[in-house]
Amino acid sequence: MPSSPNFRRIDREPRWRATRLYTTSGLPPACRPWLLDDGSLTSRLVDMGRGEFRVQRLYQGWQLPLLSECKLLGVPIRQRALVREVGLMLGSRVVVFARSVFPVTSLTGDLAHLRYLQNQSLGAILFRHPNMHRSPFEVVRMPGDSDYLPRELRQSSPAWGRRSRFLIGGRSLMVSEVFLQGFTPWISALPVHRAQRGTVSAAIVPPTQ
Repeated sequence: MPSSPNFRRIDREPRWRATRLYTTSGLPPACRPWLLDDGSLTSRLVDMGRGEFRVQRLYQGWQLPLLSECKLLGVPIRQRALVREVGLMLGSRVVVFARSVFPVTSLTGDLAHLRYLQNQSLGAILFRHPNMHRSPFEVVRMPGDSDYLPRELRQSSPAWGRRSRFLIGGRSLMVSEVFLQGFTPWISALPVHRAQRGTVSAAIVPPTQ
């Protein structure tokens, strides 16, 4: 895949919407605990014990972010960013597609090492930062053949996705996660909402308008 700073793989963006715009019936009850949980998805998948968790890097390179990504991140539309796309795997199945966008101005200081993640989990790193804040989620129901998904992960059925902005020391980055048909919305109790643990609040940083 090309890695030109002017390259964009995705021609048509999904229509991301704030969760407040969805009715209770609009988000299936089985999916809500996964779409709206503001804790680490990596940790939750590992805790489920449904197979060995692995990260498969599909692509990494410098690009122009999508227009809605620039808006969410609050960066100029011509500012390049490091885009990383991975599959989150349980056993031999890719259950989640994740896309991360790191503006070049954010890859400084203690975040400079994010350029070199290889097959490491980004979530495992972000949630170790005590001063990390996360914006409220935006959610989408996209067709299974959406070009937001890499060609090898496209599927016959629609997929739910979510995205949010992370803010660490005044530097922002975006992470989106799309739950694929290899993922089943497993029931699991969350006796303490993760936003109450003191490390993350999903309502602290509003998306950039």
